Amino acid sequence: MALKTLGNKPALALDINSVTSMIAKTQLESGEIPWSDGDKTDPWDLVEAIMGLSIGGYYKEALKAFKWMADNQNSNGSWYASYNNGKPEDKTLDTNMSSYIAVGVYHYYLITGDINFLKRMWPIVKSGINFALSLQSNNGEIFWAKSPEGEIDHMSLLTGSCSIFMSLKCSLSISKLLDHNMPEWEKSIRKLGNAIRNRRHAFNVTKSRYSMYWFYPILSGALTGREAQNRIDKYWKKFIVEGLGVRCVSDEPWVTIAETSELVLALSAVGNNRLAEIVFGWIHDKRFEDGTYWCGFTFPNMIVWPEEKITWTNAVTIMAADALYNLTPASQMFTHKFWKESQISHLL
Repeated sequence: MALKTLGNKPALALDINSVTSMIAKTQLESGEIPWSDGDKTDPWDLVEAIMGLSIGGYYKEALKAFKWMADNQNSNGSWYASYNNGKPEDKTLDTNMSSYIAVGVYHYYLITGDINFLKRMWPIVKSGINFALSLQSNNGEIFWAKSPEGEIDHMSLLTGSCSIFMSLKCSLSISKLLDHNMPEWEKSIRKLGNAIRNRRHAFNVTKSRYSMYWFYPILSGALTGREAQNRIDKYWKKFIVEGLGVRCVSDEPWVTIAETSELVLALSAVGNNRLAEIVFGWIHDKRFEDGTYWCGFTFPNMIVWPEEKITWTNAVTIMAADALYNLTPASQMFTHKFWKESQISHLL
C-alpha cells in the first residue's frame, strides 16, 4: 500500500503517491526506469528511482527494476553508463554507477526486512563493488571509469568516490547480515575514506564548480562532526540561493531540485534537521499540476528547465522527506548517527 501524503507537515505539502506513481508509470515493462518518457537510463539514477519506489510502497515495481539491473550486469560486475530501452548507448564502465546498487539493495532491505532478497542480490552487489575496487589506486582514491576498449581513465572524481564510499558502507553492512567476511573491502573503505579526507588534491578540482563536490563528502559520511560542519559553512554562499535552493553549478543561474534535496539529506545527516526543513520548504511549490517536481529552474526569471518530469529527481525529494519525517525504517540511512551505531563504525 503506497503512502499517500505528508499532510500538513511544516513547510511541506508533498503528495508522495503522485510522485511515486509517476516513477512507476515511467518504468518500462522490462523493469528499466529511464530518466523520463523516451529518455535514456543510467544505472545510478535507476537505483535512485528504485529508492523512491521503495519509500512509496511500490515494492513490486522496485523488485522489477532490481531484476533489470541483475539481468543487465556485465560479466566483470559493471554496467554501461547509459541504456535506451535495454540497448547500451554509452559503453563506458563507470565505477560509481557500478557500485551504487549496494545502496539501493540495503535501503530496500531496511524498509522490508526481506533477508531472502539480500541473499538473492548478494552476488550482484559483490560483483559491482569488486569492479569499482578493481580501479582503486594504491593511495585510496578510485579512478572513475574504464573505456569500452578496456583502457582505465586515471582521473578520480570526488563526488563519485564519495558515492562509492556510501556504497561500500552499505555493501559491508549487507556482508555482516549475511555472515560474509570481506577483509579486502574493509581495507578499501579505510583507504578511500582517508583519500577523501586527506588527499583532496588527488581529485579533479575542475569539478569543484558543482554543488555535489561541496556536500557529497558529508552526505556519504566520509566527513563527519566539525569537519562536516566547517565544509557546509565554507561553501554555503557559493552554492545557496536563499529562498530558492541549490545551484547545480556555482557560476550558473540554475537551481536544481535534486541537488537541493540531496543537500537536505546532507544537513539531516549531520543532525541539522531545522535547517534541512527550511531548505526543503524552498522547493515544495516547484511542482507541476500533478504534484511531481520540476527538474530545475533558472533565476531570477523562474523558467522551468528542462521541462521533462525526471524520475530520479522526484525520487530524491521523497528520500529527503523520509529523512526529515521518518516515513520508513530506512529514513536514517544517510545520517552519521546511524553509521556510528552500526557494525562497521570502526571502519569509518
